[in-house]
Parts: sequence; C-alpha cells; structure tokens
Amino acid sequence: MEGLIKLDLLDLVLALGMMGLAIGLSAWQQLGMEWTLAIATGRTLLQLLVVGYILAFIFALDNPWAVLAILLIMVSIAAIVARNRISKKIPRVLPLVWGSIFISTALTLSYTTLLIIQPNSWYEPQYLIPIGGIILGNSMNGAAIAGERLVSTINASHLEIETHLSLGATPQQAVNKYRTEAIKAGLIPTINAMMVVGIVTLPGIITGQLLSGIEPLDAASYQILVMFMLTFANLITTLLVTQGLCRQFFNSATQLKQIS
Repeated sequence: MEGLIKLDLLDLVLALGMMGLAIGLSAWQQLGMEWTLAIATGRTLLQLLVVGYILAFIFALDNPWAVLAILLIMVSIAAIVARNRISKKIPRVLPLVWGSIFISTALTLSYTTLLIIQPNSWYEPQYLIPIGGIILGNSMNGAAIAGERLVSTINASHLEIETHLSLGATPQQAVNKYRTEAIKAGLIPTINAMMVVGIVTLPGIITGQLLSGIEPLDAASYQILVMFMLTFANLITTLLVTQGLCRQFFNSATQLKQIS
C-alpha cells in the first residue's frame, strides 16, 4: 500500500483557493460572512502551522518534561475555554474545571498508553500528545455543556430546590436530578457519535490513518479505542465538574445561593 502523499506549498495554496471561493460565494449571496471566513482562514493557517513547528521540535527533542509541559498548557487552555462557557461568577470554577479535566485526561492517558498501546517509552510524543489532544478537546466540550446546563437549571429551579431542602433533603439530594440531566447532556455528543461512527461519518482519526496508508482494519481498531477512550474521559470529567459545581451553590449552613 502506498504511503502518505505529502502536500507541498503549492498544494496548500490550491487548498486556500477553496476558502477564497467560499468568501466569494458569501459576498455574491450577501451573507455578510466574508470577514468572519477570512479571519477563520487566517487563524487556521497561523495556528496549525505554529502547532506543526512546535510539535516537530517536541518530537525531535523526545524529552518527557517537554511533552508534559505541552499537555499541561493544553489542559489549561481547555479549562479556560470551558470555564468561560459555564460561568465566570462562580467562585473557584477555573481550578475546579482544570482539576476535573486534568484527572480525566491523566487517568485515560495512563490506561490507554500503559495497558493498551504500550509504546517503547511512556512519554513517546507520537502517541501521548495526539491522544491527549483528542481527550482534552472532548473533555472540554463535555465539561462546558454539563456545567452550563447545571448552572442554568439550578438558577431556574430555586423554589423547587428550596422546597426539597425545607422537607429535609440534603443539598446533594435536592439537586441530584439536575446534576444527572447535566451529565447526560454532556455525554450526548459522544454517545451520538458512537451510534453512527463508520456508518454516517468517518472521524478524523480513521480518515487521517487511511490517508497515511495504514490498513483499514488497523485504522478501524484505533478508532474503536478512541471512541471508548473519549466516552470514559468525558464521563469522568462531567461527574467531577458537576459534583464540584453543586457544592458551590450551597453555603456552610446548606442554604442555596443565587449565582447567575
């Protein structure tokens, strides 16, 4: 089977032509998206080229501390993005989200690399960074969806929660229904993807491996691993985030606080 067909500068320029056509179509149809498409195109070029150079350096360096530093930076960025979607008014929400994403990523990466893939060295960047990035992106989305749903639902259900508290329910019992709904919401995108993977869609992992010349069954095996890995990480993240957020809504006297 042939190996990967590399893309040179001319190929990238031709690919850029598709975005030029998209901008032209937007102008022709008066969609008003020309500037947005142009910014998105510029950011895509800049961000991915910078990432490519950084990863090339990290791969060549082959140092565990450099790999861990990259992963910690990625965790921090993911936590900030998720925090911004949940709420900036909740006390200590950033450390909560950061810790939840870090724990889920560390557990999933450890299980995957040490028990399943078993590379020559545990910090091998070829595996650790791409797998870590996939986990982080999914965990970030799960934390944001579940956290945002929980905060908005609790803020809209104060009377019902306070009624449960007045009848002797603990804070955990009073908000358990809302927490469960938030966790389910955070898992819906991942579960939906699992339901149609290989039938309706070919995800990025399997597509990239097929393009690089890997045998289809090997690519499918890696995609199976990725789907199970993402579900596990997402569940841990949403469990931790929602548990921490629920505690933020009650004071030391177990009274419900208004956070909007």
